[in-house]
Amino acid sequence: MKTDKVTTTRLIEMKRAGERIAALTAYDCCSARVLNEAGVDMILVGDSLGMVVLGYPTTLPVTMEEMLHHTRAVARGNTRAMLVADMPFMAAGVTPGETVRNAGRFVKEAGAEAVKIEGGAEMRDHIEAVVRAGVPVLGHIGLTPQDVLVLGGYKVQGKSPAAVRRLLNDARVLEESGVFAIVLECLPAPAASKITRAVRVPTIGIGAGAGCDGQILVLHDILGMYPGRKARFVKRYAEIGGAMRDAVARYAIEVRKGTYPDKEHSY
Repeated sequence: MKTDKVTTTRLIEMKRAGERIAALTAYDCCSARVLNEAGVDMILVGDSLGMVVLGYPTTLPVTMEEMLHHTRAVARGNTRAMLVADMPFMAAGVTPGETVRNAGRFVKEAGAEAVKIEGGAEMRDHIEAVVRAGVPVLGHIGLTPQDVLVLGGYKVQGKSPAAVRRLLNDARVLEESGVFAIVLECLPAPAASKITRAVRVPTIGIGAGAGCDGQILVLHDILGMYPGRKARFVKRYAEIGGAMRDAVARYAIEVRKGTYPDKEHSY
C-alpha cells in the first residue's frame, strides 16, 4: 500500500515522470478508507453524489450543504489521497467573491484539500481568485454536467476541429489561471491526447481515452452498484450490487424462517 501523502506538487511530478494518476469518487468515510488502502492517488467528492447517492435525476439540485456534509465524511476516512471537493451548480461562476467564499468553506469546514470548478476560459477570473485565496483548483472541461441543460444532454464534446481548438484554448487558460490539473470528460481520444500534450499540468480523463495523464470514474459504476445502462467508458471491475441484493435477500429469508439469529449469533 502506498503511504506518501499526495499533494498538488506530487501530481504534477507524476505527469513529468510519466506516472499515471488513479482517481475515483467517494461519498462516505468507509469508501474513502477503502480507496486509501487500495492506493488511489486522488479522491473526488463529486456532485455525482446527487444521482448516485441522493437519487436526483441530474447533478443540478445538489446543494453546498449536501456537498459539505459528504466531504466531511470522506475527509474522516482519508489519509493519503489528494481530497478534492466538487463545487456544485451555482456555487462557482456567479461572482468571483462568492466563488472564493464557497471554495473556502470546503477547506475550512469540510477538510477538502482542493475544489473542482467546471468551465473553461469564462471561469478564469473565478479560478484565479480562488487560487489567490489559497485553495487549489482542479479544472474541468469537455462535457461539463452542470451545463447539461445548455448542452442538451450528456453528449461527447470536441468532435470538430473548431471545438478542439476551443478546448485547447480553455485548457491553456486554465493552466495560466493556476489549476493544478484538468479533468477532460467525454472527448474523442485524439482530442484529449492533444490537450494533454499542450499543457504542463496533469489531465485526468473520464471517457477521454488512454492519452490522459490519469483516469477517474465513479466508484459505484466500477463496482456495479449504480443501476441502469452504463456509459461506454465505464468498465465494471465487480458486480457488488448483485452481491448486496443476494445477501439482503438471504437475510430476509432467514429472519422470516426464524433461522437467524441462531445460537452462534446470540448471547
